[in-house]
Amino acid sequence: MGAVPCPIDQSFAAADHEYATITSFLESKEARALNHSDLERQLEGMGRELMRKLLQAHLDLRQPGDAIEPVRDADGVTRAPTPMHERTLETIFGTVTVSRTGYGADATASLHPLDAALNLPVEKYSLEVRRRVAIEAAKTAFDEGVTTLEAFTGAHVPKRQFEQLVIRAAQDFDAFYDRRQTRARADPHTGPILVLTVDGKGVVMRPEDLRDATRRAATARADTFTARLGRGRRLHAKRMASVAAIYTIERFVRTPEEILPPPERTVESPTRPRPEHKRVWASLEHPPEAVITGRQPSAARSAPAAGRAAACRGAHRGGLHSCGAVRVGRRAGLMSR
Repeated sequence: MGAVPCPIDQSFAAADHEYATITSFLESKEARALNHSDLERQLEGMGRELMRKLLQAHLDLRQPGDAIEPVRDADGVTRAPTPMHERTLETIFGTVTVSRTGYGADATASLHPLDAALNLPVEKYSLEVRRRVAIEAAKTAFDEGVTTLEAFTGAHVPKRQFEQLVIRAAQDFDAFYDRRQTRARADPHTGPILVLTVDGKGVVMRPEDLRDATRRAATARADTFTARLGRGRRLHAKRMASVAAIYTIERFVRTPEEILPPPERTVESPTRPRPEHKRVWASLEHPPEAVITGRQPSAARSAPAAGRAAACRGAHRGGLHSCGAVRVGRRAGLMSR
């Protein structure tokens, strides 16, 4: 099912006018009086608006998006065309509108072939905006991510919507790694070393989100002078976030001269092998040992019965090492005693 565009005369007139406005400004006395940083900021904002109008013009060219063939839903029911429907799309350049023909039936939501042709998400925010949100969320707090996104793009995403987009960005996590694991098992050319690595970090939580034992200890110490140890340090206020990864890798064989070259000689450093078929998983909800053991079946399937060395690496943080990356690796058969 395809969508038929409808040519519009002078569809880029608004963009042409915006471009003329920019060039006129750059030629003006006002622009010549600016220093380079002020000029950069001014031109960035005007250029972003030009990009938004160019995108809007292109979307207008592709309306109304009539279907080439009869439109049928998943149940095989033929849908009838309805009047044009309009929706907004929040992009990295700003807000644009998409007008398209809908195909509906009684008591059902309309289908829009142009939405499918453009691969538009159901919600307001474009896929590129969602990608930028995920990148910012991985780097910093939600408040800072919202501020950064608004400062460096034309998109406006309130904090609540920002949080919801981050949650939806993680919904395909398991499916992504399951497909990667399937390809890894089908690939016989993997490195001879299987590595399981584990780490953890204490995260300050609200009292109601602490584990039961930690919450009881926090309640018992709430009225004592030892509840706070100093700036940035608190007793019984954190929950352990654990992360684990497993991958195969080639041996990295080096000579003593490559590790510590003589002063009078220059030794070219060999290229370090990269991890293969890497899988990462993490949890703030489950305890560290459950995180480590939770993916052991996948780890065991990744390791042939013989001919592969194994290495387990754990962190001395928050009891994580005591639960035993090495012990768990032995229990799963990934390394010998």
